[in-house]
Amino acid sequence: MIDSNFINKCRNIFGPENVITDKAELITYSYDATPGIPREIPGVVVFPENTKQIQELIFLARQTKTPIYPRGAGTCLSGGPVPLSRGVVISFQKMNKILEIDPDNLTATVQPGVIIADLNNAVAKYGLLYPPDPGSMATATVGGSVAENSGGLRGLKYGVTKHYIMGMEVVLPTGEVFRYGGKTVKNVTAYDFTSLFVGSEGTLGIITEIICKLIPAPKYRKSMIAFFDRLEDAGKTVTDIVRNHVIPATLEIMDKVTIQTVENYAKVGLPTDVEALLLIEVDGMGKDSVEWEAQKCVEIIKQNNGRYKIAETDAERDALWAARRAALPALAQVKPATVLEDATVPRTKIVDMLVSIQNIAKKYNLMIGTFGHAGDGNLHPTILIDPLDKDEMERLHKAVDEIFEVALSFGGTLSGEHGIGVAKIKYLKNEIGRSGVETMRRIKQALDPDNILNPGKLVPLEE
Repeated sequence: MIDSNFINKCRNIFGPENVITDKAELITYSYDATPGIPREIPGVVVFPENTKQIQELIFLARQTKTPIYPRGAGTCLSGGPVPLSRGVVISFQKMNKILEIDPDNLTATVQPGVIIADLNNAVAKYGLLYPPDPGSMATATVGGSVAENSGGLRGLKYGVTKHYIMGMEVVLPTGEVFRYGGKTVKNVTAYDFTSLFVGSEGTLGIITEIICKLIPAPKYRKSMIAFFDRLEDAGKTVTDIVRNHVIPATLEIMDKVTIQTVENYAKVGLPTDVEALLLIEVDGMGKDSVEWEAQKCVEIIKQNNGRYKIAETDAERDALWAARRAALPALAQVKPATVLEDATVPRTKIVDMLVSIQNIAKKYNLMIGTFGHAGDGNLHPTILIDPLDKDEMERLHKAVDEIFEVALSFGGTLSGEHGIGVAKIKYLKNEIGRSGVETMRRIKQALDPDNILNPGKLVPLEE
């Protein structure tokens, strides 16, 4: 229970300046970027500055059976950090130090509250790059992205967060501190704990330190935009590029609804009569190889009836990518709320999925703009709604159900980068089956027998 005695103990652990109890302030910690999900105002918010404080909080929470909700920057799109009861929110805003950059071993050791963009700015001085780049990287934290296994625009070539985590320190639900991994390039000792804790959404442990893998930053890059009058041509371009052994750093798609909305919002010069556009960037360490890949992309675009423009300067490149970055804010200004989904399919099913989303939009009389990472099949159908319109909300829920049903029928998955949280938990059995869900429950029960860490997220309750 969160009572005055519990709060006083929190003040003793964290210091009075690191404990929030004012209701108006507490409300701000009851949200992330996910609309229309259940939530509760927390009983208290605490700001740890070290691992020992987190241990003490877990000991206290176990005694009182008080739930703990870890929180990064709150940019999550599946309800991961949202409290579902009047428990404790742990905010990592003050555990935001880059502890070490080791250019010889190509690693950075960070606390969970480090902003991803800040990490990249710091390692750029050494000519290095931390590749995971969620759209919210200017505010998202490394710890939050590890908990959600975030992706981003560079996922096709460089992968997602799990590919860049070499080890971490975790406070387990028992209060014990567990460290695994390190700076070694090869480590096959014991279970693959990276696969267990990355993407566990705060349900199995509280991450307090992370060893990140870095890579040399590419020296050369080439960006282009391509327009298509048919979705089929855009989709075939995506598969043809990869079939020809070109793996772009980014290969993004926007449908007609998104293009028109972006142009109306940002006036970036996009044609509004096309069915789709692709944004493509190739990069690498060799100028000749980057030029070859860019020309191969141009050939494929032409073969598939596309029109294109290559960015010749950094300013032109930034102008091209301004269209992609404007997609969500442009769509968000059309109606009071947006539901940004995360349906992911094999890249050969991109066109089928786009057509299905368009049909679902017509069926339920909803405005849906779709954009996303075409190269890795990760689409973001963005449904524009008015939460006060009950009829529209009912149609929204039916449409979302159908979008995920179709994605799974194409051999896809519920999430390519946003996580399950509370928003998609009801669909989980449809993908991994009853035995998969039961296995997750057993793991959760083994590590967190009191069910105090982020209860109600990721792992479905007993049926």
